[in-house]
Amino acid sequence: MRGPLRDPAHRVSRRAIVLWLIESLMGFAVFFGGALLLAYWIGRSDWSALPGWLSDNAWLLPLVVGVVTAPLVIIEPLWRYAVHRWELSGDVVYARSGWLSREWVFVPVSRIQTVDKAQGWFERALRLATVEIRTASHAGSSTIKGLDYEVAAGFAAELARRAQELRDDAT
Repeated sequence: MRGPLRDPAHRVSRRAIVLWLIESLMGFAVFFGGALLLAYWIGRSDWSALPGWLSDNAWLLPLVVGVVTAPLVIIEPLWRYAVHRWELSGDVVYARSGWLSREWVFVPVSRIQTVDKAQGWFERALRLATVEIRTASHAGSSTIKGLDYEVAAGFAAELARRAQELRDDAT
C-alpha cells in the first residue's frame, strides 16, 4: 500500500492571498448587504405571517451574518494559500487546490491540447495569472490560479513546448 500523496513542489504567489481576500470581501459584501436589505424589509413589513419577535429583532440578522461569516473572510485566503500548489514533474502536471474540499489533479503532458494563460482585473492589478490546461477529457483538465505573471508565462510556454515535442515524437 502506498503512502499519502506528497505535496506538489511549488506554491502559488503570496499575492494570491490578497486576490482571494478581495474575492472573499466581495462575497461578504453581497451576503451582508442582502442580510441588511432583508432585515430592513422584515422590520418595515406589516406582513401578518411573520412572528412579532422576528419583526422586532430583524436587526439581528445582519449581525449574525457578519459574526458568522467575517472570520471566513480572513481564514479562506490563508487556507487556500496553504493548500494550492503545483508542479511540472517529468511528463505530468500535478496540481492541488481547494479549501473546503481538496482536489488533486494529474495531467499527462502528452494529453494536453491547449495551454492558456488568463488574467482577471484583480489578477492584472496584482501581477498574477491563471494557467488553464485543457485535455480532451474534462476530468484531466486543470486550472492553476494565483501564479506570478512571469511564472505563469514561463510555465505555459514550457508546457506547450513539451506537449508539442511529445506530439511530434508520437507521429
